[in-house]
Amino acid sequence: MRKGIFAGLRLTSLRLRLVVVFALVALTAAVSASGIAYWLNREAVLTRVQDGALNDFRRQMQNRVAGMPLRPSADELRITAEQMAGSGAGYSVLLLGERDAGKPIIGASDPDAFTLADVPASLQEAVNTERKITETNAYPYHLFWQRTQAGGKPYLVGGTRIAGGGPTGYMFKSLEAERADMNSLAWSLGIATALALIGSALLAQAAATTVLRPVHRLGEAARRLGEGKLDTRLRVSGTDELAELSRTFNVTAESLQKKVADMSAREEASRRFVADMSHELRTPLTALTAVTEVLEDEQDDLDPMIAPAVALVVSETRRLNNLVENLMEVTRFDAGTARLVLDDVDVADMVTACIDARAWLDAVELDAERGIMARLDPRRLDVILANLIGNALKHGGSPVRVAVRTEDEELIIEVRDHGPGIPEAVLPHVFDRFYKASAQRPRSDGSGLGLSIAMENAHIHGGDITAANSPDGDGAVFVLRLPRDASEIADTEDRDQ
Repeated sequence: MRKGIFAGLRLTSLRLRLVVVFALVALTAAVSASGIAYWLNREAVLTRVQDGALNDFRRQMQNRVAGMPLRPSADELRITAEQMAGSGAGYSVLLLGERDAGKPIIGASDPDAFTLADVPASLQEAVNTERKITETNAYPYHLFWQRTQAGGKPYLVGGTRIAGGGPTGYMFKSLEAERADMNSLAWSLGIATALALIGSALLAQAAATTVLRPVHRLGEAARRLGEGKLDTRLRVSGTDELAELSRTFNVTAESLQKKVADMSAREEASRRFVADMSHELRTPLTALTAVTEVLEDEQDDLDPMIAPAVALVVSETRRLNNLVENLMEVTRFDAGTARLVLDDVDVADMVTACIDARAWLDAVELDAERGIMARLDPRRLDVILANLIGNALKHGGSPVRVAVRTEDEELIIEVRDHGPGIPEAVLPHVFDRFYKASAQRPRSDGSGLGLSIAMENAHIHGGDITAANSPDGDGAVFVLRLPRDASEIADTEDRDQ
């Protein structure tokens, strides 16, 4: 039960807020109701006891004291006080008279329990004050009362005087029994408040479970939908707002699934078209390449008017051939068929071979120690290096510097040129497909796919490439980061396959 109530009660959880709100409402209502009930019962009990005692005291004063002689003796006062106290109302009586003028006498029903010192001075003054008889005031003396404390216990003190010079009487009644009853009532109301608080927590838990279970199911369904499980649907029952929300979710999920399916179909058709087109272009390109090679060999013997056209045909044929190869590579990445073929390589030797194969030795400075070994795909690393270095030579400025270092289990290759740098507006797009910043840099003969292919080859190794301008403002800096051992990445790809 404890787990059921407090499960999931985080400081920011909706369940906790529901419990707290229910508890506060229940506590406020219970405290208010208990306070009002206590006050009403207290006043009712005290008023009933007070009125009963005072009315009985008034009757006793009228029936017994009013008939006493003008100058009663002390024994007469005592006997009358005892008779009044014995009437059953449960109060003590004190009677004050005069034996002679200016010589007061006192008669008490219980001198140990009630003396004149127990009567507040303000009450004595009110009792002994003679009031003028008017149309609205028919009596010179009235009955006054006051609640007081004596020895830490509550008492009711009342007093009045017989008109015409008769004795003055005071009554003294303990309210201890009533206070005990009120304390018992307060404990009962406190227990009721605690039970109401516990009941509100249980009710809040039940309400939270009723409300949050569908919300939790909706959250789980949204999470699965976000993970790509587009066939996720919610079971709908009822006609309330949560049921309507579930229906809306199902409609949205169905629409999203249809749109994603349509987009996937179009994307697949587009990839298939590019792949098919690339394959279809390879056959005529092979023939064109053979012809252009022959024309290039005979270029020196051609008519000077024809030679520029032949040079253009040779250049554009090679460019077209590179574009087709790049498109086929991109298609493999999009289709998810690109795989790593790992081998242990000396990175310095790999960079040197890449530069030498493309006749860049005179334009590239290499800062790499031999013996830095990495387990990577040599062909894909060569593609990355060729694109980064070739891009620096085409768009940057010589010399291009290539630095190789390691950090922990990471291989870092930095390619820096000494050109004008990359405009800030271009930096976020340098790895986008077919992106060319021709307005900012010299015109390129490339396809705009080289850096994109380099990034894809870095990602398939579990690495990344970043582009930035040199802090000193001299050229652009491309940083390639690859794991020194891509075996784990390759194993993951094999399992996914």
